[in-house]
Amino acid sequence: MGVQAPTDQNSSVPVSSNIDEQPEKQSKIDEQLKRQKEIDDWLPITSSRNAKWWYSAFHNVTAMVGAGVLSLPYAMSNLGWGPGTVILVLSWVITLFTLWQMVEMHEMVPGKRFDRYHELGQHAFGEKLGLWIVVPQQLICEVGVDIVYMVTGGKSLQKIHNIARKDKDPIKLTYFIMIFASAHFVLAHLPNFNSISGVSLAAAVMSLSYSTIAWTASVHKGVQPDVEYGYLAPSTSGTIFNFFTALGDVAFAYAGHNVVLEIQATIPSTPEKPSKKPMWRGVVIAYIVVALCYFPVAFIGYYIFGNKVEDNILISLEKPEWLIITANMFVVIHVIGSYQLYAMPVFDMIETLLVKKLHFRPTTMLRFISRNTYVAFTMFVGITFPFFGGLLGFFGGFAFSPTTYFLPCIMWLAIKKPRKFSLSWVVNWICITLGVLLMILSPIGGLRNIIIQAKNYKFYN
Repeated sequence: MGVQAPTDQNSSVPVSSNIDEQPEKQSKIDEQLKRQKEIDDWLPITSSRNAKWWYSAFHNVTAMVGAGVLSLPYAMSNLGWGPGTVILVLSWVITLFTLWQMVEMHEMVPGKRFDRYHELGQHAFGEKLGLWIVVPQQLICEVGVDIVYMVTGGKSLQKIHNIARKDKDPIKLTYFIMIFASAHFVLAHLPNFNSISGVSLAAAVMSLSYSTIAWTASVHKGVQPDVEYGYLAPSTSGTIFNFFTALGDVAFAYAGHNVVLEIQATIPSTPEKPSKKPMWRGVVIAYIVVALCYFPVAFIGYYIFGNKVEDNILISLEKPEWLIITANMFVVIHVIGSYQLYAMPVFDMIETLLVKKLHFRPTTMLRFISRNTYVAFTMFVGITFPFFGGLLGFFGGFAFSPTTYFLPCIMWLAIKKPRKFSLSWVVNWICITLGVLLMILSPIGGLRNIIIQAKNYKFYN
């Protein structure tokens, strides 16, 4: 019989066994941490944290000022002067407030950063519930924007062709969407947010440029002789449905919140210099640019064309031709940048799923296949359902209202717990109420428009 090894008084496990296991456990933990760091260094959102505050400015301009600005005069024609002005200005104020909340909540837990929208949702609502609340809505927003931008880019290219060729030799919209998508099959392989900063800067400059062209060309064209400002729909029900659609157009125009935490994640942060300060500076600059783009286009466009304005104001502007071609080219460049900005969090989700859950190795080939598949999917859906105006209204209300207008407020109430009936509590509940109404009403009009346009539409014609 051998001699039994000495044991710890409170355990039947031999002491020598515990001593042997401790280095082994520590080794496993170190290995897991090393693998986690390698994955984080590979994923698009967390791979680079050296962005400057002005990156925040032009990323937010690119995310916010998109194709939606071109539909604002049309939204005004369905809302009317009074309601339209109030809704546009109120939306600017509310979304700036909710964006401030998200910037503040990014580092509200000492030593931790909520780099992704769903991570903040998990902190507010719990691991599983937070994931189910945020991820579906964020995916609908980001994938929806990319689909709409596929259609927008294709239509702008088609407009350039039609003007240059004097409407001779028409080419189907399908082919222009495919041409637009070809750029993304290349750009989609830029690894992270900082790598698309040049594309995003160009897109931000283009957005300010074509917005300026839209309203200055409208001024040059002058008020149309038969301009009318009443509602165009022949029936009361049509007017109401159009009003709902216009609410969705406005919601779509203020859609930058879906990528704001992911943008802030790229900015370096220390306890002495938290990322919220440079991020907020960039957001303020971005919102000033947003105001300079949105309000002149919306009000001047509606004033010039009245209720006969098209759902894309550049279509209403037919002359001078060179200027309209230039504006449409600017739109194409801008939506290329915006597409990439909204696609990056989707790429991050897909790659996180593949690497962390399905245990694929983080390789260039994996990224090549997954990102090309996503671009091909958005291209296919855009070609199949190119209902630009209806898509704006539907996605704007159904998806952007929660993530932009009231989900940040709900998170703020859940985490910060302000005193009942205090100013913070009241303001947040007002935003939640208005956001829920927007979410319920605007998809109704957008879906109706899609159904009406679909009646005479033949697939891939």
